Amino acid sequence: MITLYGVAISNYYNKIKLALLEKNIPFSEELLAPGQSEAVLSRSPLGKIPFIKTPDGYLSESQAILEYLEDAFPETPLYPADAYQRGKCREFIQHIELNVELIARRLYGEVLFGGKASQETKDEVLAKVETGLTGLARLMTLSPYALGEQFSVADVVAWPHLQLVSFACQQIYGRDLVAEHIPGIAEYIQLIESRPHAQTVSTDRAAALEAFFSKK
Repeated sequence: MITLYGVAISNYYNKIKLALLEKNIPFSEELLAPGQSEAVLSRSPLGKIPFIKTPDGYLSESQAILEYLEDAFPETPLYPADAYQRGKCREFIQHIELNVELIARRLYGEVLFGGKASQETKDEVLAKVETGLTGLARLMTLSPYALGEQFSVADVVAWPHLQLVSFACQQIYGRDLVAEHIPGIAEYIQLIESRPHAQTVSTDRAAALEAFFSKK
């Protein structure tokens, strides 16, 4: 059995959790914050979450985990069979994670953890996130899923990331940059959240966020 380690407020944790659920892979969860203790570092080399325990050992980095799950449990695939379409999925994932989410992450310290981002940082993030979202809109077909008619790994990745980026931008800028740059994204989010497994992830995330903010 797979064990998933991390916290349910993490978009990367929820990316893996949704993949596990959609692929019907039996798994258990162990709540664990990122850290620098030897107990964590021995399983995740930089102390990051999520990571998983497999029958063969531990594996970290969410995209490596996603690829492993697809290879080890091929019965319910999330990637298309066609090589080009698989490549398009990987292109999409790299774009959203490097050119949108990673940039917006610089706001999370203020939005979630009580820190303070400088105005210079906010201005730089705004410009780069808008550029990234404009590019993402060129990739997303929303017909009705992120990359076509079938639910795929692109949706597993897009759904948790875009929700957090949208929330962070609204908190910092008073604008929903995701909705501004990707027409039809609200309907897309509703479509994904109509899926039972996404509802499970949403419920668990909401409970984790409530507990997190109650401690602040």
